[in-house]
Amino acid sequence: MRAHVTDRNAADSAELPLAGFTVVSLEQAVAAPLATRHLADLGARVIKIERVGDGDFARDYDSAVLGLAAHFVWLNRGKESFAVDLKAPAGIDAVKSLVAEADVFLQNLAPGAVERLGLGADVLRAEHPELVVVNMSGYGSDGPMRDRKAYDLLVQAESGLCSITGTPETAVKTGIPTSDIAAGMYALTSIQAALLRRHRTGVGATIDVSMFDATSEWLGYPMYLQMYQDRQVPRMGLAHTSITPYDKYPTADGEILIGVQNDRGWRTLVTEVLGMPDLADDPRYATNVERVRRRDEVDKLVGDATRGYRSADLDEKLAGAGIPAARLRDLRGLIEHPQLSSRDRWREVQTEAGTVRAILPPMNFRDVELPMGPVPGLGQHTDAVLEGLGLTEEQIARLREAGIVG
Repeated sequence: MRAHVTDRNAADSAELPLAGFTVVSLEQAVAAPLATRHLADLGARVIKIERVGDGDFARDYDSAVLGLAAHFVWLNRGKESFAVDLKAPAGIDAVKSLVAEADVFLQNLAPGAVERLGLGADVLRAEHPELVVVNMSGYGSDGPMRDRKAYDLLVQAESGLCSITGTPETAVKTGIPTSDIAAGMYALTSIQAALLRRHRTGVGATIDVSMFDATSEWLGYPMYLQMYQDRQVPRMGLAHTSITPYDKYPTADGEILIGVQNDRGWRTLVTEVLGMPDLADDPRYATNVERVRRRDEVDKLVGDATRGYRSADLDEKLAGAGIPAARLRDLRGLIEHPQLSSRDRWREVQTEAGTVRAILPPMNFRDVELPMGPVPGLGQHTDAVLEGLGLTEEQIARLREAGIVG
C-alpha cells in the first residue's frame, strides 16, 4: 500500500502525526466529514469523493460564510475533492484504484449502498487485507432500525438524549449535532487505534460506528440511574440534577453560573464570597444531600446574595476563592473570548470564496502546529487525483466530457 505526503503548508509535514497516510472517504453531512477533517488536521491526505454536479449536500445547507455553507467550511478543510459519478463503471474503477493505494476507506452512505457499488468492506479487504474500512451509519448494520433515516435530531430523540435536555416543560435537542459529533469522534479514535494495531500486526480492520451507539454511550450516567434506581433524570435547564447550588444566578447587571461540587465549596462560597457564614454549618444546608432536598431555598439564598454584585466583580471574586463559575456567553462572546485571543488560537483558512477565520484544532502537539488546509471547491482536485492514478490529460478529458468526473 503506497503512502502519500502532500504539501499541507505545515512547518514540517514529516512531523505531523499522520503524515504519509492516505484516507479515501465517501462521505456527506457531518459525522464522517468530522472524522476525516481531524485526520486531515493530523497530517493525513484525505480524498473526499463527491457527486458530480452538486457534491456533498452539506455544501448547500446555507451560504453564511462568504457564500459557502457554514457546516461545509467547518468540516472539510484540508481535503481534496474528487468529483465522480459512481453509477459509471469508470467512476467506480477510479475509486477502487484510489482505495488500492489508501490506508483507510471511510463511508457513511445508506446501509447496503457501498455493497451495491462493489465497495463493501468484504470485497475491498479481500484484495487489500491491510486496509482499514470504516462504515458509519445511523442505527447500525443490522437490527429493526437499520434502514431508517437517521438525522442527528432523530437519533437524539430515539436515544433518549432529548428526554434529559431542555427545561422541565420542554424537551429539546442540543444546540449542536451531538449524535453526529459523537459518531465522528468514535470513528476518528477507531481509525487511529486500527492503524496502531496494523503497525504491530500488518492486518487492517473493518469497523462499524453508528450515531445511535455513540449517543447511547454518552448517556451512560443517566442510563444507569434509570436501570438501577428506576429514575428518569429530569430536565433541569442549566441546573444539575444531583448538585446544589449549580445553576445560573442573577447579578446586578446580568447572570453568572456557579457550580459548587462539594461541601467544602459550599462553605467557601457562603463564608468567603457571599458573606453568609451562618449557613456554612446550618444542618439544613451543610451537606449536598440536604441542599438538593431544599434546592429552591438554596437557590433563593444564593440568588438574593449574588444580586448585589456586578457580574465581572463576582466572577473575579469567585475565581479568587476557587469557586467554579462562568459567564453565560453567547457566540459573539466566544468569538471575542480572551482565552482564545490571548493563546493565539485564531488562524486563517483559504476557501474558493476567500479567506476565513478558524480556530486551531484542539489536539495541541508542542513540536508541530497542525495544518489547516484550504476548504476545497467541488471537484477542485479531480484532475490531480486522476493524474496521480496515471491517467493522461486526454483520458481525463474524455471522462469529463462523458460526465463521469467533474
